[in-house]
Amino acid sequence: MHVRHSSDGHAVIRFRAAGVLLLVAHLLFVGWLTLRPLDVPWMTAANLHPLDGIKADLALGPAEAGRRIGEGLVLLAPLGILLPMAGGRLLVSPWASLARTVAAGALISMAIELAQTGVPGQVVDVDSLLLNTVGVALAHLLVVPLSRARLRRGNRAGAGDLSHPGGGVPLSRREASQGATPTISRVGIAP
Repeated sequence: MHVRHSSDGHAVIRFRAAGVLLLVAHLLFVGWLTLRPLDVPWMTAANLHPLDGIKADLALGPAEAGRRIGEGLVLLAPLGILLPMAGGRLLVSPWASLARTVAAGALISMAIELAQTGVPGQVVDVDSLLLNTVGVALAHLLVVPLSRARLRRGNRAGAGDLSHPGGGVPLSRREASQGATPTISRVGIAP
């Protein structure tokens, strides 16, 4: 059983609900943007060789390369923030959170790339998968650890230490204030 560490359970629920709502909205936008059919006069071949597309972008000059690579990094970057937000955990290992978020971002990017195989005008590009995953990781590293630390500090100031499941009150004091736990004596059962 996972215990949420918060003195205000409603705040955690609202925070998670906002995260889920924003996550769904972003995924719908990304789906519309990447999976809509395009009417193009010609299509490039699918890029299945890592970094070939990035090298080709770099050959186009710094401005065009920056735009194309930036688009790849930014497309799924909000997932690096929204996935942990939807999880709603404050007390979690930063490395485990990063690994889970990056893995989920990579799987979502892979699902999009695979879905593009059936969409007219869209081409599979392994470099998109790489850039999308790096974008998720960068967004997570830049925002989530600092946000969690700030939220933990704010929660400690308002509700006590989060290391105790009761919102800052040590377990022995909570038990004492609620009285002893009632017990029922055992009744023998006949064979």
